[in-house]
Amino acid sequence: MKNSKSFTTLSYIVIGLLIVLYVVPLILVLNVSLKSYPEYLMNPIGLVKEVQWSNYVTAWTEGNFANYFINSLVYTVLATVLTIIVSVLGAFPVARGYVKWSGLIYLFFLLSQFLPNPMVAQYKLMLSLRESLDFFGYDTKLGYIILKTSGTGVVFMMFVGYIKSISRELDEAAGIDGSGYIRYLFQIITPLMKPVIATGVILTAIGIWNDFVGPIMYLPSKVNYPITFGLKEFKGQYGNNWPLLACGITIVAAPLIVLYTFIQKYLVDGALAGAVKS
Repeated sequence: MKNSKSFTTLSYIVIGLLIVLYVVPLILVLNVSLKSYPEYLMNPIGLVKEVQWSNYVTAWTEGNFANYFINSLVYTVLATVLTIIVSVLGAFPVARGYVKWSGLIYLFFLLSQFLPNPMVAQYKLMLSLRESLDFFGYDTKLGYIILKTSGTGVVFMMFVGYIKSISRELDEAAGIDGSGYIRYLFQIITPLMKPVIATGVILTAIGIWNDFVGPIMYLPSKVNYPITFGLKEFKGQYGNNWPLLACGITIVAAPLIVLYTFIQKYLVDGALAGAVKS
């Protein structure tokens, strides 16, 4: 009984620490973003007294966040959708063993997660592609989207693990009914994969939306900047105005928070499903 109470107390302490580490900084940033600059100078960490919603309008307008936001939205949505489609198309035959050396293919993807970052090779590839096609490769939106789509390793492995838990009898029944491969895959198998797809979406979207190094290397033109690089430009102009800078940080973080809110119920189930199902 004492051990049970001690474990419960320890659990609450750990949860409290996690709240402090993850939630409190968000609240502080939001609180600062709603202050006027004079109020921030007088009391930087105190609760806001007069809410200044106009800070967000000023930050959005002065920081040109509209263009940056659209760029990031295009990169994230298209690259995430393509990543999920490519991962499903690749994971299903590997999980079912419908292709030769499926175990070796899976091992290749597993080992690729431990290899050094291929940034130099990718950079040279993007440059060479741009020399051949003006609309594809270095400093192009399409080239950057295709580049981000190539990072399917973790999502692919999650999908393989989850598909193995889906009964093969469905494949046989679909074959008897005359269902085509693509139709069966996206109308029957994919809906059964909602939890793990939601996990793949949030992991992929976070990586693309928050990417900062990639745009520096592959998108040097200002017209192609994503919102993370736009925040850097905004900081250079308003580095001393912390309320406006906090507004910029909130604008960058808000879409992912909203996305997570809608699909978080699938997140844990999807991450663990491949490991706990036989």
